Amino acid sequence: MTDDRNALFSHQTFARAIELIWREAELLDRRDYRAWLDMWDPKGIYVVPIDPDTTDYASTLNYAFDDQHMRELRVQRMTSGYSASASDAARTVRTVSRFTLSSDIADLVEVKSSQIIIAYKRGVSTIFAADLTHKISMVNGEPRLVEKVIRLINSTEALNAIGFLL
Repeated sequence: MTDDRNALFSHQTFARAIELIWREAELLDRRDYRAWLDMWDPKGIYVVPIDPDTTDYASTLNYAFDDQHMRELRVQRMTSGYSASASDAARTVRTVSRFTLSSDIADLVEVKSSQIIIAYKRGVSTIFAADLTHKISMVNGEPRLVEKVIRLINSTEALNAIGFLL
C-alpha cells in the first residue's frame, strides 16, 4: 500500500509541476511579468547558458544568470517603456511539452521538457527552441520555481537580441 501512495503522490506532484510550467508559459506570453516574479522562490535562479553542457552557471558565460534581484531588474526594464525590449516587445506564443520527471525528492521536483517559442516583431517571426529544466519546490503545498535552465538549441551561435523572457 505504501508504494501505491508514493506513486500517487509522485503522480499528483508531477501533475502540479506541469501545471506550474504551463502557467508560467501563459504568463510570459501575456507579458504578465509581475505575476511571473511571484512564482519564484526568493533564492531561485533563472539561467540561459551559452555552453549547452555546462552545469557550473556561476563560472561560465550565460545569456542570463538571474537571482531574485536581477529578475526584478530585468522585469523593471521590460515594463518601464524606456528600453527597446519594452517599447517594441515581440509578441510570443510558446508551447512546452515532452515532460519527464527527473527527480522527485522530498519537497523538490525536477522536470525536464522542451519549449518552442514563436516571437513576432516588426513583421518577422522567429523560432526559438530549447530544452528546459525546472526545479520546483513543493514546500507548504505551494509550488515555487527554484531554478529554471533554458538550453537554447542554437546557444553557441550568434543570436539576435532576445527582448523577452524565455
